Amino acid sequence: MNRRNFMERIALGGVITASGLGIPYTASGTSGKVLVNENGRLFKADIVIAGAGLGGCAAAFSALRNGLSVIMTEETDWIGGQITQQGVPPDEHQWIETHGATSLYREFRRKVREYYKNHYPLTEEAAEREFLNPGNGTVSALCHEPKVALQVLESMFAPYESARQLLLLRNHKASKASVQGNKVKSLEIKSLHTGNKMLLEAPYFVDATELGDLLPMTGTEYRTGTEAKSETGELHATETNRPENNQAFTVCFAMDYLKGEDWTIPKPEEYDFWKNFEPDMNPPWAGKLLELNYSDPKTLQPKELGFHPEGVSTGSKLNLWNYRRIIHKENFTDGFYEGDISIVNWPQNDYFLGNIVDVSEEEIAKHVERGKQLSLSMLYWLQTEAPRPDGGKGWKGLRLRNDVMGTEDGLAKYPYIRESRRIKALFTVLEEHVGAQQRAEVSGLSGDALVSKNFHDSVGIGYYHIDLHPSSGGDNYIDFGSLPFQIPLGSLIPERMENILAANKNIGTTHITNGCYRLHPVEWSIGEAVGMLVPFALEKGVSPKTVREDPALLKSFQSFIQSQGIAIQWPEK
Repeated sequence: MNRRNFMERIALGGVITASGLGIPYTASGTSGKVLVNENGRLFKADIVIAGAGLGGCAAAFSALRNGLSVIMTEETDWIGGQITQQGVPPDEHQWIETHGATSLYREFRRKVREYYKNHYPLTEEAAEREFLNPGNGTVSALCHEPKVALQVLESMFAPYESARQLLLLRNHKASKASVQGNKVKSLEIKSLHTGNKMLLEAPYFVDATELGDLLPMTGTEYRTGTEAKSETGELHATETNRPENNQAFTVCFAMDYLKGEDWTIPKPEEYDFWKNFEPDMNPPWAGKLLELNYSDPKTLQPKELGFHPEGVSTGSKLNLWNYRRIIHKENFTDGFYEGDISIVNWPQNDYFLGNIVDVSEEEIAKHVERGKQLSLSMLYWLQTEAPRPDGGKGWKGLRLRNDVMGTEDGLAKYPYIRESRRIKALFTVLEEHVGAQQRAEVSGLSGDALVSKNFHDSVGIGYYHIDLHPSSGGDNYIDFGSLPFQIPLGSLIPERMENILAANKNIGTTHITNGCYRLHPVEWSIGEAVGMLVPFALEKGVSPKTVREDPALLKSFQSFIQSQGIAIQWPEK
């Protein structure tokens, strides 16, 4: 089977097993279909996935292609998590086009590019570009609109939904769980539109929510915030354990620029507060938040930034407009776009004045609303007070693009979440395993010989530098080098619970190592591995913990996932 046919079968639902015979696993008597009782309130499947972010979607894809029936819930009307509803173009490493992610993730990226080539009036040169970057943003080799990622994901799920192998419940959120001993028996979910409740049953449950919602609900042991250095031995850990100290979240938005026009929004209610706000950070922040400067993440010294919404060079300063630009009009036929479109996910609209993990729904809503006020204040400041190269102030032609985000207020449907509850896992990834400096110290290696910890139970690979944004407890950036790493199976499995697995930012990392395991392709890889662990465990009649602990089963599982395009180790240098 050539690679293209292999990937087409994965993307369109073909079942590929280690033997290549295409025989699906079966479980729980569902015959690969979602079952529902007569009153329509009880649904059964082989696996229930809470949260349709990238980890949840990847888990669903891999379970579906192996013959399982899947129910997946999503509390907004958009699947895709950080790449769609949160409005964040993919943060990826420099090798992403060829390796360092699963085959299916790269196929998803190929389909995003293909969507533009099939549906948008690209210039001839752009249409012929193999690695098209629609926005030519500097943050990623593939900066694109959230809606295009949504279209691609939904098209990949469409045949499964039609066949009733997948039930995708948008605008639904888990509200309660039934637990017996070390197993989750059922999950109660509620429609956020009608308030109606449904009961979901399955042999396995996956928490792919943004904040680890199922963990307290099911009694699964977990951690939050920062661990003390005395507990983890990490070089960059804090001196004390602060469970309420979590990274900032960001309410992103999109905007374009119409020169000569006035699109100034009404002055936000909290504008005066945010205009004058000076973060109280340790080490100190560089001046006010709403300025074209910030604390350099690596040095924490003041660093000036540039801004010009026509993409004009700002010299040695990073032009924030180009950073997360998702549409560059030069890629499209002349006159099709009035201007570029850019996403605002900048240091200036990181919200860190409150913690939203393990607090009440009212507390979360309060801080999310303040995060929205910060983002709107950022836009208003850009429109009215941001310094221009000509000596003037403000860019009135900046237009809030609510259509890009699919919302009335123009802001993302969901905050960009960087940190979640994290399971107390069979294995926890520490800085000494993946951080470049501490890894060198514990291994005694250097130069090309320096590599991350080799995990015997690796089920995926990834890379990103350790990037922690300012926190609700007053920490400034923590940003330093890491090494290309593996994803250990033990980090996906809770210590005690037997049939719930983690598939988002809730895996067994620390506050520190979360900083490199939380990005788009890694979250996808985590989810895809989880979605294959379930059919394997069901077919073998063993627990996920046993798969990890039994050498023969572990080797068999690793061969199984590799046969479906999941790399478990980096190529040798």
